[in-house]
Amino acid sequence: MAEDTVESTTGDPAGDTAGETAPVTQRAAHSPVLRRTAQLGLLGYALIHLLVAWLALQLAWGPGRARTAGRSTDSAGALDVLAESPFGDGLLWVLAVALSGLCVWQAVEVLRHHRSVPGPGPRRREALVQLVKTVGTAVLYGFLAVSAVRAALGLRAGRREEQETVRGVLSWPGGQVLVVAVALVVVGIGAYHVRKGWRSDFLGEIDLSTVSPALCTLTTRLGQVGFVLKGVALVLVGGVVGWAAATFDAATATGLDGALRAVATGPLGPVVLTVVATGLTTFSVYLLARARHPVG
Repeated sequence: MAEDTVESTTGDPAGDTAGETAPVTQRAAHSPVLRRTAQLGLLGYALIHLLVAWLALQLAWGPGRARTAGRSTDSAGALDVLAESPFGDGLLWVLAVALSGLCVWQAVEVLRHHRSVPGPGPRRREALVQLVKTVGTAVLYGFLAVSAVRAALGLRAGRREEQETVRGVLSWPGGQVLVVAVALVVVGIGAYHVRKGWRSDFLGEIDLSTVSPALCTLTTRLGQVGFVLKGVALVLVGGVVGWAAATFDAATATGLDGALRAVATGPLGPVVLTVVATGLTTFSVYLLARARHPVG
């Protein structure tokens, strides 16, 4: 259901009964309630991407003052948009529950398959990589769920607070190295997205057998564009954050918001931000397709 799930490496996962937790995790994995909640979470995750894309366009083509003022151009800014909308608090609570469902789904996948990791060899390495990716996406969805709860409670942090936090981390012994390491991880994730989109590896996560050939082709092409452009955006973020950490620039080391604001000041800033917005928008199509046509 989620963006990256662990694949079984020892046959039919439904037949895995090893360990005391296996029956529980098998039932949880096939729980209709959890599956529906995870689907709703994917819809919410798609909405966040669309809102961040809109904020990026505002940053690129809005008044000059919009480049230094206003809400952040990232998931926090997207949650701010929801909070300020009609029924904002209710939407944020629904989003928090849905994203929590995605987090639980990923955790179930880890518990369900961690005992089926094969022996030493290429298949073991592949299985361990899948486990790490699934844990990472579970943490991501959990972070977004907590952020949605904080936004619903009015505990949103502004860019100034984020910059102060980053400045504090950079002042730690080894803090600069830590931020650079995180930036390199983001670059690696971006490269993975580009590869996944270029090779259409995401098609194994969507069941398009019931849709028309034309719609299948359109979904595939949009998914490719979405993964590749989102990957490029992540590489950009990682590069900017890494450079900002190396130069102790807390204003641009805050992640997506800092990176996009740094890019916006360049001669091709609006064009680059438009490309990023296009990538986030098309990536949301992949998320919507996963929610509507899940595998299994």
